[in-house]
Amino acid sequence: MADRKTIVLVDDNITNLKIGKNALMEQYDVFTAPSAKKMFELLERNKPELILLDIDMPDMDGFEAIKILKENVSTQRIPVVFLTGKSDAESEMEGLTLGAIDYISKPFSPPILRKRVEVHLLIQSQQDILKEQQEKLRKFNADLQKLVDERTKQVLDLQDTILKTMANLVESRDYITGGHIERVQFYLRIMVIGLLDSGLYVNMTDGWNVDLLARSSQLHDIGKIAIQDKILQKSTTLTSEEFAEMKRHPALGVKIIEKIEREASSCDFLDYAKVFAGTHHERWDGKGYPKGLKGEDIPLLGRLLAIADVYDALTSRRSYKVASSHEDATQIILSEKGTHFDPVLVDIFYQQTDKFREVRQTFKESNWLTAE
Repeated sequence: MADRKTIVLVDDNITNLKIGKNALMEQYDVFTAPSAKKMFELLERNKPELILLDIDMPDMDGFEAIKILKENVSTQRIPVVFLTGKSDAESEMEGLTLGAIDYISKPFSPPILRKRVEVHLLIQSQQDILKEQQEKLRKFNADLQKLVDERTKQVLDLQDTILKTMANLVESRDYITGGHIERVQFYLRIMVIGLLDSGLYVNMTDGWNVDLLARSSQLHDIGKIAIQDKILQKSTTLTSEEFAEMKRHPALGVKIIEKIEREASSCDFLDYAKVFAGTHHERWDGKGYPKGLKGEDIPLLGRLLAIADVYDALTSRRSYKVASSHEDATQIILSEKGTHFDPVLVDIFYQQTDKFREVRQTFKESNWLTAE
């Protein structure tokens, strides 16, 4: 069919090629290559929408191959997802730095492979649409203000779609926390509106756009893309070593957003997203991470999101714990006033606690924990 997208699957293991092709061939045109050399020969005749690239291959490994892909004008925009049996964070970070958009661990599950491919192709499609709209905007005559306003709205809607798609990508890997990103966005909105209504921290909140802040918060856990599946999807309590690895996700999130800024351009929603990603696990008493910031050295956005994030974590069930009631979660947050949380913001939370309860009741846990 004309609308079928093309995928190139590269792996020196014939069994992996067969499993991958069988998993994807119903929806996509799949070309397989047993080596990087064969891949480059394929690319001379076919330009795919996505490349699934093994790392450990003879003659030329995946890291060498992606460098060549990104240096070539004709292939540098093709998204690359690494297939790997490696489990060390350094290798994953190296691949992301070289331009890979994700990792899929081997041996891979066909349903997970299909889902990850679907999400990445959706992101690519939305990005292409956004770039097309932005190009049209640049050509509009300044006098056609009404048309500019209409197109600007379309771009903002597309940005929101991309943000949601990226957030869904995180949750497709970390399905244990299903719905977390969506609920936290609602809780943050409640906190920000409550703070603006209170007249507190007025010098820091001047000019805030509540909708933009809320949308940007969807990227607060984007750094989890670089965390290994075996940690993200673990059904029991993390070991100290695994928790130390998980604690890297705020700093990794900042790096990912900075890469987006370099590839596109900085804007308010990315600036907000970077603050959310990097500071939502800092604590008022300085015992948080990744930087151990203390008090008002923590950006106000991070202090706000910390309350929303912890409330949702407390009231959500996990395989290793039951969900706390709204009342118990509220008391825990109040008890950590001035230690974990900004005392001023805890007071705002307490004033808005009934609204938190409403969101929690509206978005039941069962609505979100339907992992494929």
